[in-house]
Amino acid sequence: MSLALDNSSGSGFESKNEFIYAKVEMNIKLVPGNSAGTVTSFYVQQLKSEGNSWDEVDMEFLGNTSGDPYVLHTNIFTKGMGNREQQFYLWFDPTTDFHTYSITWNPAHIVLVVDKKPIREYRNVDPNNNVPYPRDQPMKLYGSLWNADDWATRGGSVKTDWSKAPFTASFNNYTADGCVYANGASSCPDKTAPWYSSELIDGDDLKQMQWVQKNYMIYNYCDDSNRFHGSLPAECGRKN
Repeated sequence: MSLALDNSSGSGFESKNEFIYAKVEMNIKLVPGNSAGTVTSFYVQQLKSEGNSWDEVDMEFLGNTSGDPYVLHTNIFTKGMGNREQQFYLWFDPTTDFHTYSITWNPAHIVLVVDKKPIREYRNVDPNNNVPYPRDQPMKLYGSLWNADDWATRGGSVKTDWSKAPFTASFNNYTADGCVYANGASSCPDKTAPWYSSELIDGDDLKQMQWVQKNYMIYNYCDDSNRFHGSLPAECGRKN
């Protein structure tokens, strides 16, 4: 499946099912060449039409000028509040071939993975919900290609070159294992499945995530005390 963007419209898709907890995975090949101002997105989100208190987990690929690297922009929204950005460069060219991206969301943590390497973990560290965690609102999987040249590339200083349109990103091999939500309840076919029962990243997965974050992370909201006026979000002190 291909998504296209020109100066009149973008494009996208969504899953048929909603989930409360799932592992979703997809292969993506990003827009090649000068893709400045474009954003290719792979994310799970509650329908915003249901109110302003939605949950969302984002993997957004911010386009570049030719020769500059893509930025993978991640964020987690709980009850409509985000500001939990982590950004990464990738250790490969994501435009020449398909690469695999996944989001795992279970009762214990959210894990974002690129080509089987975990890059980010957000843990449900507080059962009293003082640290917000998406736990009770169903979400769908979405993919999209859209224009965001007011912020996506170098803070919006580089605009989309529409002479390069149409821009095209390709998606395939979508899989979802999850607790399907229907008629007001979710059903989990197998709570012993590894994606559902895992509680934290450890062992080799932890080493891989630490390698990615050491070498390719370029922004972490938990390191940006100035942004939060010297008082970081509560989860930042709890190994999130």
